[in-house]
Amino acid sequence: MSTPPPPGPHQPPEPYSQGQYPVHPPGPSQPQGPFQGTPSAPYGPPYQLWGQGYSPYNRPAPVNGVAIASLVLGLLCFVPAAGLVLGLIALAQIKKRGERGRGLAVAGSVLSSVGLALWAVSLSTGFVLDVWEGAKNAAKDSASMNKGTCFDSPSGLEGAAYDFDEVPCAGAHDGEVFAVVTLPSGAYPGDDEVTDTADDKCYALQASYAMDAWAVPEDVDVYYLVPTRQSWRLGDHEITCVFGNTEEDAGLTGSLRNDETTLDADQLAYLKAANTQDAALDSAPDATPDDDLSANKEWARRVSDAISEEATMLSGHRWPARARKPVAAVAGELEALRKAWAQAAGAQDVDTFYEHYDHAVTIEDPGTAVTARKALGLDTTPPSYEDDYADPGAGRAGAEAEV
Repeated sequence: MSTPPPPGPHQPPEPYSQGQYPVHPPGPSQPQGPFQGTPSAPYGPPYQLWGQGYSPYNRPAPVNGVAIASLVLGLLCFVPAAGLVLGLIALAQIKKRGERGRGLAVAGSVLSSVGLALWAVSLSTGFVLDVWEGAKNAAKDSASMNKGTCFDSPSGLEGAAYDFDEVPCAGAHDGEVFAVVTLPSGAYPGDDEVTDTADDKCYALQASYAMDAWAVPEDVDVYYLVPTRQSWRLGDHEITCVFGNTEEDAGLTGSLRNDETTLDADQLAYLKAANTQDAALDSAPDATPDDDLSANKEWARRVSDAISEEATMLSGHRWPARARKPVAAVAGELEALRKAWAQAAGAQDVDTFYEHYDHAVTIEDPGTAVTARKALGLDTTPPSYEDDYADPGAGRAGAEAEV
């Protein structure tokens, strides 16, 4: 499976078969079974069915497809017994049909016999069973990490991870699962697609688990554990989204979960309103206003609309007496903020856009939100990441890792 926070393009090499959960090894499409595409010659007279009369040249007899399958299985040694059986079948068919491929069938049978002997030795020592059980258990362990699970990873949150130890969230731990995404069944999608999906889904889902972004420490970021091509074959089709510490030797203490399971109705109402604006801010385009003014104006329009929706949500909720005035003060400031973003959305040139944008990012007073949050029992420490919006188009920075 995979790990670190922000998405990272390069994936570490996937380890071998042990159901580990790095973030990637790309998976080639599944090979076809030995019987697929196998040419079959009909039973009948011992001569070419098409005959010389249909071709200026006499065509050689076809190569027996079962013989080819036997050789392939013998070389791979994945299922040596099947390779031996197919080899014997091929020899019988070749003799009866007059096909070519006797050498292939013999080679496949011999190699499969050697493979069977090696498997017998391995089974007697328990090696094969240990590898198989280890792979299955690793895949099972990954699938059992549900939303809300806290765990330790002996190998850390970067690179390839083979196992995870579930621990209580109240104490120190390496990671906390905040979402699990099940991928469609079928062939392994490939490294790039799995990683891109993990990046998109995990960042989008973090706010539904940790609704109060102010309560998430600055050194905590998003990691994800993804299946490898090998673990995919064992049934591991899940992406596990995780919160982890960006400091190598640091971890987490206590749960970061604050959602409908931990918050009261008033806290939920406030955070849902505030997160409407945050989601719009997070949708900033990658290009700067200098490179793509139109995209940034559309972004400013989304932010302006979100602020309007936020004000409506705050005004429409019946707040407890202690929070009524503080929340009203927050809602009152939103109109000026909405107007500044709306003016940026209507800018005719880059300089005008920056003028209104600069006004928008400085007009909001965190102190007003702090007072409202204190009245509601929410975190009161403004996150420094809000400074990121001082550079529109900078995009989201991040890293990625694998387990």
